[in-house]
Amino acid sequence: MNPFIAAIATFFACFIVVPLGFGILRMFGVYVVVRERECKVFMLFGKVVGKIDEPGLHFPWLELGWKGLFVNTLGSIRVVDMRVDQQYLRSRPVNSEEGAPMGIGVWYEMFVSDPVPFLFRNTDPRGSLASNVTSTVVRCLSNMPLDQMLEDRHAMSQTVRAEVSPKSHEWGYKLGSTYIRKVHFRDQGMINQIEEKVVNRLRQVTSAIKQDGTNQVQVITSAAERKAAVAFAQASAIRPQLVGAALREIGKDPSIAEALFEILEIETLSTSNTNLLIVPPGNELLRSQLIADTQKVPALPPPKPTNGN
Repeated sequence: MNPFIAAIATFFACFIVVPLGFGILRMFGVYVVVRERECKVFMLFGKVVGKIDEPGLHFPWLELGWKGLFVNTLGSIRVVDMRVDQQYLRSRPVNSEEGAPMGIGVWYEMFVSDPVPFLFRNTDPRGSLASNVTSTVVRCLSNMPLDQMLEDRHAMSQTVRAEVSPKSHEWGYKLGSTYIRKVHFRDQGMINQIEEKVVNRLRQVTSAIKQDGTNQVQVITSAAERKAAVAFAQASAIRPQLVGAALREIGKDPSIAEALFEILEIETLSTSNTNLLIVPPGNELLRSQLIADTQKVPALPPPKPTNGN
């Protein structure tokens, strides 16, 4: 066979004949394909003749009998999505036991538990479930103590779920996980008052912490000063005894005592700001002349009293 003719025949068979053949088989209900988390409800003459919710390839004429061959031609197939869905209801209005206007945000999951009641018992199961959750929140969570409403969210979530699940299951829409996500005040004036009180309280606590720290520092400082004063007093009291004992030991040897006092005298002269005149030994004339010049220097007059002092 000519390769070109073979390619055209193959293309025609794969892309036209085969899809057309499978389409005819599906039109007469020979087989159906059910996807994951999906359910197909078969109706014939206005009645439900069966449903298939297992994913895979199915043959209705084997599972439903002779009715499966006429579902597509004389009846219909309803596809129901059974995947898990979620919704969040914001700020459902409730009142606490103390009369504070509160808002509660509810997050919940829902999924189709029974496709047949879901299709025929309620025209809007999603809206009915949201209304049921809202009414349950208002009815069951109102008049609760404010501290319990703000803290114990797990028990509140369990209460809402236990109350809504049996009613929603009647129309084939089951409530899954439920969580009270947010509890807040709805009155803006009350929110402003609470913020003001919290800010004032924080300022008071901050001032108390600062004052306590200052007091602790003062206590530590005074204790350290007292210990230092005691130590200095003890040192001042012990110093004469130590110096006297040292001088007594030094005085036992006259040469050592004389050398010590000369060293002390030289150290005192070196640290003073006076002018020193060094006279060579044996020069008595220069020494007497210096003594005479020193005696001629007039004494300074006493200071004059000022302002009556």
